[in-house]
Amino acid sequence: MPIVTAQSATPHEAAAIAAALEQFRRDTAPPMVAEEPKGSPWQRAALLEGTGREPDAPSPWGDPIPWG
Repeated sequence: MPIVTAQSATPHEAAAIAAALEQFRRDTAPPMVAEEPKGSPWQRAALLEGTGREPDAPSPWGDPIPWG
């Protein structure tokens, strides 16, 4: 069985391979997910006032990060 040595690609072939890989990456990438809109600080203040809570007290809505 003869041994076949690999030849390096020409610059044109290398560019075609790079373009094909980039196209494959774009075609198979997961879709970008938009960031969820943050709640309005004014809405939060109204909700807290309506339930008789202080702005710096823990929220009954389970907010991990305070608004505003």
